[in-house]
Amino acid sequence: MTSQHSDPTHPVRMQLDAYNARDIDTFMQWWSDDCEYYQFPSTLLAKGVSEIRERHITRFREPDLFGELISRMAVGNMVVDQEVVTRNFPEGRGEVDVICIYEIENGKIAKAWFKMGLPRLNSPAEK
Repeated sequence: MTSQHSDPTHPVRMQLDAYNARDIDTFMQWWSDDCEYYQFPSTLLAKGVSEIRERHITRFREPDLFGELISRMAVGNMVVDQEVVTRNFPEGRGEVDVICIYEIENGKIAKAWFKMGLPRLNSPAEK
């Protein structure tokens, strides 16, 4: 087993770096072919790399997109991130709190669950 496979945080860290760079090809390298992407707790939003890729191509067009890692913990093959994500919402630029739960298998993300808070729009002076 390589060190990448033994450290479940590695693929999570790498995909967040690619997310922040809005690099779809590098981002997708860290997802397994048959991965599942859920709105917590059990609403399937995307299954497989092609659906996850399509979902993020649109998101990566947002000019202010950035996921700020607040904390990360791992237990076994599960990784939990607390993030504040800056987005360009239809109503304007803002932030949203996100809890991300990842299940890692063979060095890639096999399943992910996302619990979103309510968006907080920036004031006009913060834009």
